[in-house]
Amino acid sequence: MLRLKEVCLSRVPSILMLGLVYLTYVLIGGVIFWKLEGGLGQKDMGLLLQSKERLLMTYTCLNQEGLEAVAQVIQDASKVGLSLRGNHTTDGFWKFTSSAVFAATVVTTIGYGNMSPSSTAGQIFCVFFALFGIPLNMVVLNRVGKYMLVIERNVSDFLEGKTGRRTCTRFFVHLVSFLSGAALFFIMPMLVFQQYEGWTYSQAIYYCFITLSTIGFGDFVADNNPDKTFPEWYSVLMASWIFFGLAWLALLINHSIDILERLNTHFKQRWGGQRPEEESGRAEPENPETQVEEEDEIQKPPITQ
Repeated sequence: MLRLKEVCLSRVPSILMLGLVYLTYVLIGGVIFWKLEGGLGQKDMGLLLQSKERLLMTYTCLNQEGLEAVAQVIQDASKVGLSLRGNHTTDGFWKFTSSAVFAATVVTTIGYGNMSPSSTAGQIFCVFFALFGIPLNMVVLNRVGKYMLVIERNVSDFLEGKTGRRTCTRFFVHLVSFLSGAALFFIMPMLVFQQYEGWTYSQAIYYCFITLSTIGFGDFVADNNPDKTFPEWYSVLMASWIFFGLAWLALLINHSIDILERLNTHFKQRWGGQRPEEESGRAEPENPETQVEEEDEIQKPPITQ
């Protein structure tokens, strides 16, 4: 009991420091966004008010109520994926391919917000679909990420046996894994989105990260422009990219968390006067994820004669 109390008391400064770092990080981010976007927001509002005045002066038959009615029509059309340019009609958002992508964004919790069920039955089904789909998605992505980790470890062990250099080999394998994943899930999709969506490279890479990190602002959404016709394979490729990209980014984030935890342990040892052997003796049983990963690794079947 006394030992448990000492452990809890020793953790309090670390928790407070971690919370302080987290709060400081968030506040610094808020200040930077405020400085970068706040002035542009005021400028954009001024330009929009000027455009509104010019519109009312140009079309004198259009009063404030008529302008609001037109804005409502535009808003409703954007929700269902209807193009207001020309007289042609489209299938809207709720095609099979786009509906499948929407289902993927639900279970992955991306939630762009560009499309959502409007019927009561659709909303109720979405609740239960997400209730069971989100845990299933987490289990599947965790399993896929572990298989990626197993492949990475097998390659590292193979090269380590050939070279005999453990540290250099692991660093090289991690670097190649990171660069290949960045090329496969960021660079190549960026080129595809720039070609088919007409975005700039910065907008495309921004969309890739916002999607794979499941932030999902919804300001940029692929396969969402009703004025463009996309090939049938586009939605399938996009759904596959989201799934495997989420697994790779989750693996990368886990690596980053491991690095942050190691740094936290290092600073605790340096500032708290804690001996490394004591910290390592306690840290090993407190990391069940590593034990689970070791248990879940693929075992080679014995060779029978």
